[in-house]
Amino acid sequence: MQNEAIAIDKKFNLFDSIKKKLADNPNIHCVLIDEAQFLTKAQIEQLSNVCDFLQLPVLTYGIRSDFRGEPFEGSSYLLAWADNIIELKTICHCGKKATMNLRVNEKGEVVTAGEQIEIGGNEKYVATCRKHFRLRQTGKK
Repeated sequence: MQNEAIAIDKKFNLFDSIKKKLADNPNIHCVLIDEAQFLTKAQIEQLSNVCDFLQLPVLTYGIRSDFRGEPFEGSSYLLAWADNIIELKTICHCGKKATMNLRVNEKGEVVTAGEQIEIGGNEKYVATCRKHFRLRQTGKK
């Protein structure tokens, strides 16, 4: 299964866009959203309307909190409004469940200040348990 991804911004109306795509193609069977933590409260409400009024299941993927331990707006409202939540577990270097994310610079040093959103993958973020998040320990030397 594959389809093109659509990049959106904070003003993008998910409900209107999905409704139009569904009118053009009634063979759409679900909506998949990655990086859902970056959505706004309004966009989460729009996705709930997709479920409730367009009868399309919506599956989202994202993280709960940023590198400072602060919740993302999208994640907060997803947790409040979701019909079902399935946690995909990650493991900290100590073997415990990783629930937090540390941001690191190019030298592997923990970064504690900066913008909430900075694009990057495994090279910029390290998943840790809460204890190692508080201790700012990535487990990498």
